[in-house]
Amino acid sequence: ITGFGTFVIRQKRERRGRNPQTGEEMLIKPRRSVVFRPSKLFGAAAD
Repeated sequence: ITGFGTFVIRQKRERRGRNPQTGEEMLIKPRRSVVFRPSKLFGAAAD
């Protein structure tokens, strides 16, 4: 759909996490994530 918005790839940093089964602390590897950015026209129409 034209003018709806765009998808942007964001880089997530490495971070500390915890294994929910064992409670062991571990590092979560860096990865890419997709984020949707709505256009200004879409935001105005939603209001």
